Amino acid sequence: MKVAIASGKRKTSIARATITDGKGRVRINAKPLEFHEPEMAKAKIMEPLTIAGDVAKKLDIDVNVQGGGVMGQADASRTAIAKAIVSYTDDAELKMKYVAYDRTLLVSDPRRKLPKKPLGRGARVKRQKSYR
Repeated sequence: MKVAIASGKRKTSIARATITDGKGRVRINAKPLEFHEPEMAKAKIMEPLTIAGDVAKKLDIDVNVQGGGVMGQADASRTAIAKAIVSYTDDAELKMKYVAYDRTLLVSDPRRKLPKKPLGRGARVKRQKSYR
């Protein structure tokens, strides 16, 4: 039995996807994808599956994701799923499809939040200075 494992990151979210032969079931943290909320995050996670087409219907995908917010987790999950499908199938054409659609499907987004600085409310914002 062939198994592929891949991970994806976005902000502080980390997702690990495990792919095996199956009937097309997708589970995010042991819950079926059909029950995933909100709808926007679910649509984002579905992207690599719809691009893969019939290939994804023969695979069982199990994703464990933790950290961050809802959309960060969705982005990390879609990256992990896409990477796992490509490594499972060894399909160069599918890899090119993913890259043409959106490069972040195969490459995790390296951007992180800037640390807060002194004398300010956040990373960039400073308190206003009054001269009079």
